Amino acid sequence: MRKTTLVAAGAALVLTLTACGGNSATGTAQPAGANGQSQSDGGSGLASPFTDAIQLASASKQGTEKSKSAKFSMEGSVAGQTMTATGAMAFDGANTTFSMTSTAAGETTEMRMVDKVMYIKLPAEQQKQMGTDKSWAKISADGTDPVSQAMGSALSQSAEQSDPSKVLDQVSKAGRIISSDQTQLNGEQVNHYKVELDVAKAVDQFTGQVPAAARDKLTEMLKGKDLKIPAELWLNKDNLPVQVTMDQTAMMQALGMPGGSESKFTMKYSDWGTTVDVAAPPADQVVDFGELMKKAGR
Repeated sequence: MRKTTLVAAGAALVLTLTACGGNSATGTAQPAGANGQSQSDGGSGLASPFTDAIQLASASKQGTEKSKSAKFSMEGSVAGQTMTATGAMAFDGANTTFSMTSTAAGETTEMRMVDKVMYIKLPAEQQKQMGTDKSWAKISADGTDPVSQAMGSALSQSAEQSDPSKVLDQVSKAGRIISSDQTQLNGEQVNHYKVELDVAKAVDQFTGQVPAAARDKLTEMLKGKDLKIPAELWLNKDNLPVQVTMDQTAMMQALGMPGGSESKFTMKYSDWGTTVDVAAPPADQVVDFGELMKKAGR
């Protein structure tokens, strides 16, 4: 198995979950019509946009906690590498589960997250290269090989923080609503927000998915820098995210990525409340990724 597959798949996964990452927002949303949001929808059921970032985050969080699950798709790029993914996710804190098919570095990979373990399906060619007849490799948060150590804890933490509304928590702690309007997205009436996140106000929120060994160094690199991250949010009448975009290029460059590299993503959500049933592959079809790496001498 080429290491590229795992790195690309993992990068797509981390990008997908980071798109949803963050910590809990503070504050309680006011009822419609009180300070943050008014009752003006023209019969569509859509209230006027929020003007307060904390209320916006809290209202969206209430909606996602009630719905508990959704289908998603992602398009993005990190350091010039394009990634796409589709899947479904059930939100349950540290026990979040999902299934996802991603394409990165020209390779398509199927992944599942169950019980804090990531499973990656191995194409037949890669099984042959690695001398295994197992069709799935697993990466655990407590793995001892270099890739597991680099990715395992980040994946576990990302899963715990993967509620899509939590990108709005970054808005409540580190940003401001620049503008808002009402528009249609895929035939649905939505509130559209343009926001700006100030990295210096909440550095920990932007390094939360980084392995602990590197977190302090990255945090130090970001401190004191005047970095602003633009984002856009589209919420439906139930304040559920329909689409989220973010451009983290400036932050990635500050962390040493090549100057011309982009780091952007677009997340789309649909079918809120859908049933998501994800099971681990049969045990006799799974091999530990760390064992594969040892066999390959890595």
